[in-house]
Amino acid sequence: MNCFRKTLLGLIVLSVLTACGSFFSQYVLGLDPCVLCILQRVSVLAVGLVVLLTAFSRQTSKAVRTLSALLISVPAVYGAGVAVYQLWLQSLPPGEAPSCGAPWTFRLKDWPLFDYWEFVVRGFGNCAVPDYFLDIPLPVWSVAYFGFVVLAVWFAWFKTRGAK
Repeated sequence: MNCFRKTLLGLIVLSVLTACGSFFSQYVLGLDPCVLCILQRVSVLAVGLVVLLTAFSRQTSKAVRTLSALLISVPAVYGAGVAVYQLWLQSLPPGEAPSCGAPWTFRLKDWPLFDYWEFVVRGFGNCAVPDYFLDIPLPVWSVAYFGFVVLAVWFAWFKTRGAK
């Protein structure tokens, strides 16, 4: 098994743990996610799904590994951008932060099969109010996760670039 596939398998585990941590913080610890938190959660799930699909595809050529790395990087970079935007909102003085908008459960309630995936987008928190884990704001953890994913996948790609 080459370095690229090992990295992808490690990222699957990391993505599952990150998604479980997100659901644990909401449904066990009682932290209510905001609109931006839910976008980050969906980005984590998207990264995990893309990594899962690419990990079990044939990684026989450099072109396939490059495409895999690009596909993994897209939701990771988007999620990191959302987290950085949320950090900026949280840095504003109280009362000056703009509204996050309507909750996702309101926006998506008429979509097909909503009752089956509603638990993923449920939340009504305020984007400008920070929640902490180990005294670090949650968006910082998101930036760390997404940054690690991008660095790991491109480092593995770089290590295997000379391989067939």
